[in-house]
Amino acid sequence: MLPKSNSRFTGRLLKMLVNEGVELETPPPGLEEEFHTLFSSDALTFLSELISTFQPEVDKVLKLRVLRKVQLDLTGELPVFPKDTAHIRNDPSWRVSPVPHRLHCRHVDVGDLSPCDTQRFIQGLKSTAQGLQVDFDDGNCPTYHNQIKGIYNVYQAVHNQFQDVPPIAQAPVLMLRPRAWNMVEHNMMVYGREVPGPLFDFGLLMFHNAKLLLQNQSGPFFYLSKVESYMEARLWSQIFFWTEKKLGLPAGSIKATVLIECVLASFEMEEILYELKEHSAGLNCGIWDYSASFVNKFGHRADFLLPDRSKYVDMEKRFLHSYMDLLVQTCHRRGALATGGMAALLLPRDKESDLYKTVLHTVTRLKLLEIKAGVDGFMVYDMDLIEPMQKLFQLHSPDQNQLRDDITVTPEDLLVMPAGGVTLYGLRHNIAVGVLFIEAWLSGRGHFFYLGKVEDSATAEISRSQVWQWIRHQVRLEDNGTLVTRALVHSLAEDLMGDLKAAVHCQTSRNEQRLMTAVSMFLEIVQKNDFPEFLTTYLNLDHTFLSFQNQHEKKHTDKAPKARL
Repeated sequence: MLPKSNSRFTGRLLKMLVNEGVELETPPPGLEEEFHTLFSSDALTFLSELISTFQPEVDKVLKLRVLRKVQLDLTGELPVFPKDTAHIRNDPSWRVSPVPHRLHCRHVDVGDLSPCDTQRFIQGLKSTAQGLQVDFDDGNCPTYHNQIKGIYNVYQAVHNQFQDVPPIAQAPVLMLRPRAWNMVEHNMMVYGREVPGPLFDFGLLMFHNAKLLLQNQSGPFFYLSKVESYMEARLWSQIFFWTEKKLGLPAGSIKATVLIECVLASFEMEEILYELKEHSAGLNCGIWDYSASFVNKFGHRADFLLPDRSKYVDMEKRFLHSYMDLLVQTCHRRGALATGGMAALLLPRDKESDLYKTVLHTVTRLKLLEIKAGVDGFMVYDMDLIEPMQKLFQLHSPDQNQLRDDITVTPEDLLVMPAGGVTLYGLRHNIAVGVLFIEAWLSGRGHFFYLGKVEDSATAEISRSQVWQWIRHQVRLEDNGTLVTRALVHSLAEDLMGDLKAAVHCQTSRNEQRLMTAVSMFLEIVQKNDFPEFLTTYLNLDHTFLSFQNQHEKKHTDKAPKARL
């Protein structure tokens, strides 16, 4: 039972929630104080107004995605630079609004920083990185516990409540990354509907932190995931203006970097910047979500067979370096920042080892390619890479943005698939990464470590996408000519069980059961007739995942008092 004073508060809140049409699950065990701090009556009123105002527009953009995919499938057409927005691309006069001083240098951000991991979050706040990608999306598993804990940790950081941590004005800037449009929050309903995950995250982050971040010239700054069109950017712009007005912030206070993670968005980059020009902090390019989007949109077409990513797909390939070149050129022509992807490699602990030198050399080579392409920054996961990558920028990047007028990128450049086949190693690796990601989600984690790298939903997306596509097109392994079939994938998954058990440190029957469930779910996904658009959506809506989360949170029930709304 709650203390008496809290019980009275809860009773008042319950009455307000019923009147406002809001239903909210009771707090996760052990997070009662955090829960009541975040879900004050004023915060809930703001959140419900935000959601009820924009939920119809979210529905619309998701339906437009479906319509666009159906049109591409039925017509066999390929994306082009839209004719109806040519006037935006052809107008040389417009620019995005200048970014605040603290965003002028974007050299090295820490990526995949799941804020519910308090220890790593504090480590990031103490680091010398320019920014922290505070990630509620790719590197985070959106359990109720993780969302509440993560949002509250951001609250503590902004309100300078962590001990021995620099004040927010001196810490790396927080680049807050809410969930993407495809994700829903199961634990809150407004007028009888589960709410969009990104509005849940964005609303709470803004309500509790925006004014203080602005006062400290440290935000509010955001990453926007999986934007597929300028219409989706326009929706975010409308949300930003509405929120600024509602919270009494100057128009244009919010700044956001859009991650171009979909091949369709690469044809609308100028339009995306234009729609967000008052709020833009630039565009970001990555590799694996973007590559996976080709399978998502065109995977059933033999012309778009994506070869083994472990051997034939990297940023030096034409379709990827053209995408990066276009992004950099577009951003710099419009006065915006262009940032690159994340270095997923992990440095070994022994700095004198040959492996350490090899890993550092590999990261340096790959990131130097991005610097020479003109990016203004990129991300690393391993915080020991911050200093050497900052030095790399100082050595090789000019003081001003590089505007390259000598590059012309055509639709063919963006759509040509790299040559290459499929290897047994690549198939096994994709199976392992896909299975281990699902196992991590069933455990409440959004990323994991495997073979010296951090893996998250981006690498899981490309892994399961390739396995699905290789089965669909019955490709042959270049090792021995064996057909990639459902039976072969099942057999390889079985053969991998020893390695998978070792990777997740299976010590109990419960651990083994969870891993077996992950294998079953992976095999189910890669053999479906219709390609599931997002792995995270599929998992987040799956009864098995939700049941595991209930079990995960129930384990803590006896350790903490219950609270009710």
